[in-house]
Amino acid sequence: MNEEWPDKPVEVTDVDMDEFIGKYDVTMVDCWATWCPPCRIMEPVLDELAREMKGNVAIGKLNVDNNRKKSGEYGITSIPTLLIFKNGELKDKAVGAMPKENLKEILEKYI
Repeated sequence: MNEEWPDKPVEVTDVDMDEFIGKYDVTMVDCWATWCPPCRIMEPVLDELAREMKGNVAIGKLNVDNNRKKSGEYGITSIPTLLIFKNGELKDKAVGAMPKENLKEILEKYI
């Protein structure tokens, strides 16, 4: 089972985001854009978390400029916004860049 979990963030879209969040027990979707400096700051943090938490958390990335349907559905008004799902249901939301330790602490509540 562990091999099926991604060890890096996975691009998700309006079309396949629901499938992604339903596939794993705990998922986090990073709502971001290419022009957003804090989003860029979070990239290496999310890469590390995806490797470290493989098997417990799957991380997706939703480009808000290209995927306005899901951005609107979840009320994304600031980026980066990190949406945390447990069994396909939105459980938590974190807005803004933050240290890896803080984000890991939030995610561990849902494992």
